[in-house]
Amino acid sequence: MSSRFESAKVQYEQLGIDVEAAFAKVKQVPISVHCWQGDDLHGTEVIANELSGGIDVTGNHPGRARNGEELRRDLEKALSLIPGKHRVNLHAMYAETDGVPIERDQLKTEHFEKWVKWAKSLGIGLDFNPTVFSHPKAADGLTLAHPDEEIRTFWINHCKACRKIAAYFGEQLGTPSLVNIWVPDGYKDTPSDRLTPRKRLKESLDAIYADEYDPMLVLDTVESKLFGIGSEAYVVGSHEFYLNYANQNNKLYLLDTGHFHPTEVVSNKLSAMLLFHDQLALHVSRPVRWDSDHVVTFDDELREIAIELVRNDALGNIHIGLDFFDASINRVAAWAIGTRNMAKALLYAALMPHRHLKQLQDEGDFTSRLAMQEQLKTYPFGDMWDEYCKRQGVPTETEWLDVVKEYEQQVQLKRESEKAKQR
Repeated sequence: MSSRFESAKVQYEQLGIDVEAAFAKVKQVPISVHCWQGDDLHGTEVIANELSGGIDVTGNHPGRARNGEELRRDLEKALSLIPGKHRVNLHAMYAETDGVPIERDQLKTEHFEKWVKWAKSLGIGLDFNPTVFSHPKAADGLTLAHPDEEIRTFWINHCKACRKIAAYFGEQLGTPSLVNIWVPDGYKDTPSDRLTPRKRLKESLDAIYADEYDPMLVLDTVESKLFGIGSEAYVVGSHEFYLNYANQNNKLYLLDTGHFHPTEVVSNKLSAMLLFHDQLALHVSRPVRWDSDHVVTFDDELREIAIELVRNDALGNIHIGLDFFDASINRVAAWAIGTRNMAKALLYAALMPHRHLKQLQDEGDFTSRLAMQEQLKTYPFGDMWDEYCKRQGVPTETEWLDVVKEYEQQVQLKRESEKAKQR
C-alpha cells in the first residue's frame, strides 16, 4: 500500500467510513459493457446494412474491429484495464454465420457459439438485444408498431429468436442474460393518430412475451425514449407507455440516461422507481444536448446516479449497462474511460458518509449537509481509486493509457495497413 493511500484512508475513516468495506462492495457490481463501441455498430452480418433508426456514429479513428474475432480481442483488452468482473452486452447484428446470409428472424443459438465460448473462457456473462434497426424492414421508421402485419411479424419473430438465444446464454454461462427491447418507431412530424401505433406495439410485445422463460436464464427489459432523429415529434415507445407495460406485465424497466428531455436527469427518477420495482436496468450514456451517446465521463450526473444506488442500498437491484459509441477516439480507450468512470463513480459513492448526511437532512441542518457535500469533493479520492485498481491487478489512472497506445500500435493500426494492401 502506498503512503498516499494510507494518508487518504485516515481522512475517510475520520468520517466513519469503512474503506475496505467500500472496496468490497463495489468489486461485486458487474457492469455490462456494450460490444458496439468497438466497431461503430457495423455488426458482423453477411449482408451489410446502413445505420438507421436515429443511430449515427461519427469519427474515423483508425483500427476499428472488422469481425467477431477482432472485436472480442479488443473487448478483452478493454476488460483487462477495468477493475472488477464485468459482463458483455451483445446486439443480434453480431451473429457469426460463416458467410451464409441469415435473416434476423431466423437467428439461432449456433450463430453465437463463438461468443459463448469466449465468455466461458473469461468467466463472464452475456446480455443481449434484438437489433430492430439498420434493416430494410425498418427503413420507414416503424417496426413492431408498423401498420403492415408482415413487417410486424418479422420483427416479432426476430425478438422471439433473440429471447431463445439469450436463454442459451443463461444456460451455458450460469447467469441470466438480460434481453432489452428498444425499437425506433415514431414519426418525424405531428401524427394524426398516436393511439393506434401504441396499440400495435403493445400487441407485438404481448406476442413476443407469450413464450415464458425461467428468470434464472432470461431477464426481460423494455426501454423507452423521448425523441430521436427521424422521430422528433412522436415516439411510440414513450416513457409512459413502457413504464405501464413493465408494471402490468412484470417486466424490468430500463432507463437510458440519454432518452429523456435534456433538463431531466435519471438520478432523480431512481428513488421513485425503486419504491415500485424490485429490479431496474440502466443504460448509462452521456447526452450532449440530445441523445448523442458520448463516452461516459466522471461528471455530476454520473456521480449522482451512483450515489442514489449506493445510499439506497440498491446495487443488488440494478442491472448497470453502458451505451455509447465514439469513432473519433481509440475505441478500446473509449471502453476503458467509460467503464472505469462508472466503477469510479460507484466507489466515490461508497466512500461517502450517507448515514450522517441523511441525519443532517432529517434534523434540518441543511447548512452542515451542504458544507459536508462540498468538503467531500476535494477529498483525496484519486488515491483511493488508484489503490482500488492496484488491488485488482489493473493499471492506475496514469498507467492505463500507455497500455492502449501500445495495443493501438501493435494491433489496431496494423489492420489499417492490411486494408490498404487489399485495395
